Amino acid sequence: MSCPRVEIDLDKVGHNASTLVDRAGALGISVTGVTKAVLGLPPLASVLMASGVAALGDSRIENIETMRAAGLRGPMVLIRSPMPSQVGRVVDSGAISLGTDCDVMTLLAAAARHRGVEHGVVLMVELGDLREGIMPEQLGAAAAHVLSLGGLRLRGIGANLACRSGIAPDAGNMAELSACTERVEREHGVELDIVTGGNSANLLWAFSGADRGRVNNLRLGESILLGCEPLQRQPIPGLHDDAIAVVAEVIESSRKPSRPWGRIAQSAFGVAEPVGDDRGPVWQTIFALGHQDTDPAGLEPPGCVRIVGASSDHLITETSCRFDAGTEMRFRPGYGAFMRAMTSHSVSTLLTGNR
Repeated sequence: MSCPRVEIDLDKVGHNASTLVDRAGALGISVTGVTKAVLGLPPLASVLMASGVAALGDSRIENIETMRAAGLRGPMVLIRSPMPSQVGRVVDSGAISLGTDCDVMTLLAAAARHRGVEHGVVLMVELGDLREGIMPEQLGAAAAHVLSLGGLRLRGIGANLACRSGIAPDAGNMAELSACTERVEREHGVELDIVTGGNSANLLWAFSGADRGRVNNLRLGESILLGCEPLQRQPIPGLHDDAIAVVAEVIESSRKPSRPWGRIAQSAFGVAEPVGDDRGPVWQTIFALGHQDTDPAGLEPPGCVRIVGASSDHLITETSCRFDAGTEMRFRPGYGAFMRAMTSHSVSTLLTGNR
């Protein structure tokens, strides 16, 4: 098998998805299964659909097109505001899109009218994380704009937290989302069927017993794929946190000093790593994996391995003993490391399990 590679156990991912669908469903919350980290990989998307997700969500129209081309016909959501240059493709995909900019929505409406279809929009409201979203006091005007445009249908209101600034979903900001929804309905005489409260970071709030108000959907990716919640990266009870591994191959293992020598200047990435204490000779083992393939800081190695540095193409570790060249080692990735590995052309993907 080729290295480096990402191994994905579809059975474990399916278990995580169906478990979260059931737990959220008991609270009146549907799940949109987010596929952006796997580039819309059709076999995995099929597992999510079989597990009962209400829709598939992705931030790239290319990934939605990949899933459509593979024959997946369920509801799909573009979970980022469309690029103006891609509004025609977004409308053609049959996906609902998240709206944050009135000019973009005007272009979407024109593309939909040109094709003789109606395109669904969920308006995103800013609740403090300062990534995307319409300020709450401007939401009514944005809703009026969408309602005035032929070709668009206002489907709902949504929010996103804990992505840029780490602002946690809680009773306060989720109550504000419900209030925003009800204000738009009251002011414009509409009924909104989607109130999407956020991502995997919302699970602690959702399962806490707090009043869920109007929130009836969550967009889940990391919790399904990695079995953890993003606020503290703690495993979620009952889920597999080992469904995904990054596998790398040893290309060198030898005794070397633990401390570099010579005049220290910039490294390949600008800032040299701290020199550290001189601990004498150590087993330095190098894997053919680097920044070009993944986020080395987001990899959890096995107990016999300690990551001490990385360059574009080399993962430098200290190990308990010498490893033969060609030895494969499994690393557990965090979300960022996993997503970057999936987007690297030099990292292959291996699907396991019976699904």
